[in-house]
Amino acid sequence: MPLELLLALVLGGISGIAVLLHLTGRSRQVVLTAASARADWLRHFPGDSVITVLPAASGRAALVLTEGGPGLLWAFGADTAGRHLAIGQVRETSTGLRFDFNDFAAPGLSLPLPERERRTWLAQIATAAEAA
Repeated sequence: MPLELLLALVLGGISGIAVLLHLTGRSRQVVLTAASARADWLRHFPGDSVITVLPAASGRAALVLTEGGPGLLWAFGADTAGRHLAIGQVRETSTGLRFDFNDFAAPGLSLPLPERERRTWLAQIATAAEAA
């Protein structure tokens, strides 16, 4: 088989799969509610005992308070990603919060939050981190 034909078949197949996934709704970003965030957190960290879940108003992230301390769950395409938090990993920015993780897979995340929600999250993170 000529290389040009093989290349066209591969590119066509990949493009077809991408279009099919998009048309069936599999490329939509997940929206987190309290219930879905709790379930996703327990999928990532099955040994944790979740106390409270505070989803962001945007639905793109959730602050998860566990017996072991606070954690952050955020939308990552059609899936979620989650990390436990320490008080030193969170800092306030002009538009929200910046989370700096000591992890090569997720070095950091800037999360836009309204002022009121930002203050609530910072207070909850500080309280939960001290209690843990």
